[in-house]
Amino acid sequence: MALGESALLTDLYELTMLQAYHDRGMNATAVFELFVRALPSRRNFLMAAGLEQVLDYLEQLRLSKEEIEWLAASGRFSKSFLESLADLRFSGDVHALPEGTVFFPDEPILRITAPLREAQLVESRVMNLLHYETVVASKAARCVIAAPGKLLVDFGLRRAHGAEAALLSARASYLAGFAGTATVLAGLRFGIPTYGTMAHAFVQAHADEAQAFENFACSHPGNATLLIDTYDTEAAARKLVALAPRLRGQGIAVRGVRIDSGDLAEHARRVRHILDAGGLTDVNILASGNLDEYALQALLAAGAPIDGFGVGTRMNTSADAPYLDCAYKLEEYAGQARRKRSEGKATWPGRKQVYRRTDSQGRMAGDTLSLEGDAQAGVPLLKQYLRGGRRTGESPPLAEIREYAAAQLAALPAPLRALDGAARYEVAVADSVVELAGAVDRATA
Repeated sequence: MALGESALLTDLYELTMLQAYHDRGMNATAVFELFVRALPSRRNFLMAAGLEQVLDYLEQLRLSKEEIEWLAASGRFSKSFLESLADLRFSGDVHALPEGTVFFPDEPILRITAPLREAQLVESRVMNLLHYETVVASKAARCVIAAPGKLLVDFGLRRAHGAEAALLSARASYLAGFAGTATVLAGLRFGIPTYGTMAHAFVQAHADEAQAFENFACSHPGNATLLIDTYDTEAAARKLVALAPRLRGQGIAVRGVRIDSGDLAEHARRVRHILDAGGLTDVNILASGNLDEYALQALLAAGAPIDGFGVGTRMNTSADAPYLDCAYKLEEYAGQARRKRSEGKATWPGRKQVYRRTDSQGRMAGDTLSLEGDAQAGVPLLKQYLRGGRRTGESPPLAEIREYAAAQLAALPAPLRALDGAARYEVAVADSVVELAGAVDRATA
């Protein structure tokens, strides 16, 4: 069993609470919502991602005999409680923002309605999945905005925080608008286009750089991108120009070159001049090396003739904003609204929906957080994905989610597309929510 497939991939307090709920016979319907309290610095929006993995997790939720025996050996749990876990399955409902949806603080990303023990147990893993892919998709979306029309490829496997992170970051970045990934398994698992070039080691393994280029191109006659910065970047470009006629004679055309070090803008300008002067105007230039949205913006603002970018570490780890202040909170139990009132962490009670208004140009014009059933102007964003523990329909293909995400980015008001902080997008709170909060406060004072 893979680590992420076990129901024990959770925090201990989820299980200790379940023991206490069991002792008191508490298993009425609970409603939890997951939301982000505040945007990271310099962020104007977030992009929801990871729902598909959450749905898979919930559908497969169960504890094996071996896992229950391990819990028993810990001495923390009663026999009757452990016996009750044998038939544990997720039987609840899930409402969520479609993947690729742009969202803002206090708006529910996901709502789980289920018997208390089920809704409580899944908290940690649900947050783990949604949080990570949302962080990466939000960072990747900013790269897409910074480099419109440019080829963007996920190069982050080797510095991702583990195998699952590498796969899910490839998925999240593709969803957000990247063209593909260098991670081969992500191509198999998710159907994401894969891209690859060569490493410096390939060049170094040859006594002659030009021979390395020729050997690689002959092995990949229809898709050769050559790494030209192992020694002298411009000298390597000239070697390629000299080699090109011989390759053409064999029916081989080099597709591109990659630059991974130094002043990328200046090297790209010089290499472009060398290639064009040598008749290789159709050879693309790909750049990589510690890139993020800020570096992409700077390179393009400098007029660097770069056709595509390999973006890795800083995107896959969301280096400047590696976490979100997100929470999964109880909003209703046994038919009664619930609300946390902690200083700086108060929540809005009840089952909620988000309504989005757009202007005459189709741009986002403001959201309203309302109670479910209290319709507001605009389009409701949360949709139902599980009913009684089963999917309400087939999941959309990843390519379709990607198109939806692109439409969401296109609908962002211009100020929110900036890479620096802008005025906060309006998320109004409906009177019904405020009134319910007041009623809950009075009842629990």
